[in-house]
Amino acid sequence: MYRVILLPRDADLRELRQALWAHRIGHRITEEDDGQVLWLVDPSQLEALRGLLEQWQRGEPLMPAGGKANRGSGSQWLTPFRRAPVTSLALGLCLLVFAATWLFGDLVIAALTIVPVGIVNGQPVTGSLAEGLASGQVWRLLSPIFLHFGWMHLIFNMLWLWFFGRQIEAIHGGRRMLTLLLLSGIGGNLAQYATGTVLFGGMSGVDFALLGYVWLMSRRRPGSGFFVPQMLVVFMLAWMVFTMTDVAALVGFGNVANEAHLGGLVVGLVLGWYHSRQKRYRR
Repeated sequence: MYRVILLPRDADLRELRQALWAHRIGHRITEEDDGQVLWLVDPSQLEALRGLLEQWQRGEPLMPAGGKANRGSGSQWLTPFRRAPVTSLALGLCLLVFAATWLFGDLVIAALTIVPVGIVNGQPVTGSLAEGLASGQVWRLLSPIFLHFGWMHLIFNMLWLWFFGRQIEAIHGGRRMLTLLLLSGIGGNLAQYATGTVLFGGMSGVDFALLGYVWLMSRRRPGSGFFVPQMLVVFMLAWMVFTMTDVAALVGFGNVANEAHLGGLVVGLVLGWYHSRQKRYRR
């Protein structure tokens, strides 16, 4: 992500942003103490962005000629999904699995748990992770992250996946987001399995990894374009600690994959530390 210009805090940037998206110029606006900062995703589009910026400052029309913007406006709502393909795919898989679970019930859950699950004499019987991997069921290392056991569980996890995932893809690209998702998903699942739990699921371990990554990058590389509200960090960490206490069980939140949360957070912090140390960002 490349820093282009600092604009006044009270400047209305809606028309400029609409024109940038219409011209397919990837960008981001962040709020800083001294104003609004315009960031550019692809440096090869710098000249085009500067041209639009000059037109905007002169009060000239910004939209593409020939009505192209109007023809594309019908699919404009798809633009955020196209710009965050890995995040969108993960979100879509979670929704698909949730719908399949509603339709087919325990068959879907048994196929995606970290260990094979079967029914013997009317009782569920679980195998071991080693048995599953030996039989070629390697997907079980990751698949529990796509399982959700209620609407609130799903909505809460998808909200944070979308919030952090889009930011990571916009700044570091889909490959980095995929790496984070795979490592934190597998790491969080293994951390939870190590406690003896086999029936668990959810994207929250990945969400905590993304939180840790974005927070550490914003702290160690302030010019990178990453941003997370400090109160959101406090809330999510407080929530993680709260669900580990006996009080959470008393109010109905005792069935939480706490070790997956912690494992994912550790993965995100380690990757955030490594990449913030290895790479310096141009402004």
